[in-house]
Amino acid sequence: MFTPLDIENKKFQKQMMNGYNVDEVDDFLDELTVEYERLYKENSELKMVIENSQKDLEQYKSIEKTLQNTLLMAQKSADDMKKLAEQEAEQIVKSAQSRVQFSMDEITKETENKRKELIELKKQTDVYKAKMEALLISQLELLKEMKEDD
Repeated sequence: MFTPLDIENKKFQKQMMNGYNVDEVDDFLDELTVEYERLYKENSELKMVIENSQKDLEQYKSIEKTLQNTLLMAQKSADDMKKLAEQEAEQIVKSAQSRVQFSMDEITKETENKRKELIELKKQTDVYKAKMEALLISQLELLKEMKEDD
């Protein structure tokens, strides 16, 4: 690739006969040099823009990869926390069920004890009634005997 300096420094041999007009060739080369220099600078600037864009792209790709990894880790943490919460909830439910069962067993035992107590009290009441009845009968007979004696 030619540089603007290569074009500017290019010299042609002059021929006496049927040659080109030296001033026209020099003027054209001057114009060509200016235009080529402008294009050359623009090309260099565009190459730098592309290079910077590629660096930015690599940086953004790196950031994207980091974000993806972060998202994956966050998702895994969320999944782990959810699983742990479910396990804790399951333990709480089991513990509550165990306490309820224990309470139910205690209430059943207490109910059975109270039922037995009630049966015992009914028996005692029946015995007391029978004794009272016997006492009343004996008192009545005693009264009858006392009435007969009078």
